[in-house]
Amino acid sequence: MISYPRWKIVLVAIVTIVGILLALPNLFGEENALQFARDRAMVEAGDRTAILKVLTDKGVTPSGAFLEQGRLTLRFSSKSDQLKARDFIAEAKPHEFTIALSQASRVPEWMRNLGLSPLKLGLDLRGGVYLVYQVDIQGAVKQQLDHHEQDFRASLRNARVPYQDVMVDYPANRVRVLFRDAEALAKGRAAIVGDSRSVSLTETVVGVAPALELKLTPQEIKDRQDYAVQQNIVILRNRLNSPELAVSEPQVARQGVDRIAIQLPGLQNSAEVKKILGKTATLEFRMVDENDNPLEAVTTGHAPLGAKLYYTREKQPVLLKRDVVVTGDQLTDASYMPSTQDGAAVSVGLDSRGAAKMLKNTEENIGHLMAVVFIDRSREKNAEGVEVDRTTEEVINRATIRGVFSNNFQITGVNPIEGRELALLLRAGGLAAPLSAVEERAIGPSLGQDNIDKGVHAMVFGMLAAFIFMAVYYKVFGLIADLVLAVNVVLLTALLSIVGAALTLPGIAAVVLTVGMAVDANILIYERIREELRNGVTPRAAITAGFDRAFSAIIDSNITALIAGVVLWLFGAGAVRGFAVVLVLGIATSMFTSLMGSRAVVQLVYGGKRKVDRLAI
Repeated sequence: MISYPRWKIVLVAIVTIVGILLALPNLFGEENALQFARDRAMVEAGDRTAILKVLTDKGVTPSGAFLEQGRLTLRFSSKSDQLKARDFIAEAKPHEFTIALSQASRVPEWMRNLGLSPLKLGLDLRGGVYLVYQVDIQGAVKQQLDHHEQDFRASLRNARVPYQDVMVDYPANRVRVLFRDAEALAKGRAAIVGDSRSVSLTETVVGVAPALELKLTPQEIKDRQDYAVQQNIVILRNRLNSPELAVSEPQVARQGVDRIAIQLPGLQNSAEVKKILGKTATLEFRMVDENDNPLEAVTTGHAPLGAKLYYTREKQPVLLKRDVVVTGDQLTDASYMPSTQDGAAVSVGLDSRGAAKMLKNTEENIGHLMAVVFIDRSREKNAEGVEVDRTTEEVINRATIRGVFSNNFQITGVNPIEGRELALLLRAGGLAAPLSAVEERAIGPSLGQDNIDKGVHAMVFGMLAAFIFMAVYYKVFGLIADLVLAVNVVLLTALLSIVGAALTLPGIAAVVLTVGMAVDANILIYERIREELRNGVTPRAAITAGFDRAFSAIIDSNITALIAGVVLWLFGAGAVRGFAVVLVLGIATSMFTSLMGSRAVVQLVYGGKRKVDRLAI
């Protein structure tokens, strides 16, 4: 009998069954769908019933409906039903929901409950949305000048150096500090340079006052503008790749001097994504002014000295102290926690500087109230159609300090939708400069379907040719190779579904390439077996020797291909990275199926026989 460990055969069987289960959702296809979401609230089961009733009364029946992550998705069998349903709901419940056109899988409910989903398709196969944003690079330079102004004021205040004023001249890209006399100027220079060693200051005279001037050079301006664009690209990628948005394989790239191009596969309506992309969100932690009456401040229109008037989300006034305990730029991490003792929460981490301030504040204020102020900055169009910057400051949480804490704590009192969005924006970071949308284009799925058809035909015909060749040339062993190759494709599909990588047109080419590599590995094994048979070795020994001696050649060739794939994945972008992902996963599945899968099937065919006279190879 041919010896091969039974546990390896069982392992191959389990992996194959699991792979088939994970790849199964890809057989059901997709339908046109509508996705309903609320701003800072979840869509409930009652909303689902109300929406379905509106559609039923209008004679439009969805083919499926499900709630997922606080959003409602309805599937429709035709494009016309999808568009009719959108118009009916928008008319019946205006401004109540954000309605997005999308595609939804037809997988059964039990599969969805198990978390099974089909693999995602890229923009070239599925269609989607193409967005172009313009970065306010002049705004980035203004931000840098404002930071210099604030730093200069802080340095002079801490060193107790008297000065007249700190002036920012935006058109000239310079900051000037005015002093009363030369002695104050000298002390001021020492204080500023001591805190900011990298600044280059020149002495000048403004009117009759001696002054220090910082003027940005053309190279510094260009570096700041480039930084703003690159930093915004990083932030946008972080937001799009977050689990809260769940956009499949987004592509973000610089376009020209001050523009960023974004490709969002599978989206037909970008309303929800655009709402997140252009936001700049941060937090401030302030102590509550418990001695003064906020209603009195509202009535008089003036806040007491040392306090500032804010409002909660429920429009209730609250007085907070002007001194900020911790600011948003001291946050290092933020994660959403759906269930805690106090309900949904956002877990926050602080850097060492923020942790020290929070520790000192909590030690001194146990039993007092501390508030969390959410600051949201975005760019919107006003009634005249002109884009303007809008800043919203709201108190989202007030809690009594019951113990001492520093770098890790939780913000409670948020609902699930609000918590996910807050964690996403804080974790991804704030934009380095404001963004404005300059182009939005929907890429229809018809072109993508044509690409899919051509790519699938190429893959099917290529695999069919390989299957026929193996079956004719290697007989029974060729049929075993065909079975293993089919399992290889199933496992590759399952892996792509698990990791969430999008399949693009170059990815289909990578699938064909990995099938060819798997065929090559089987040929190496089978040719080694035939060589052993020609040398007079018994069939049993030939099988063992064929697999064992071909092992090193297969490993070497696949390792070199794997290194090339990893390099493409690390340094490539867009279509190149999509190709690399499929290639790397395909190499892993082809090695498993060629070395273990083939051996397991051969064992099942020939291993039970007491005597093997000849091999059909």
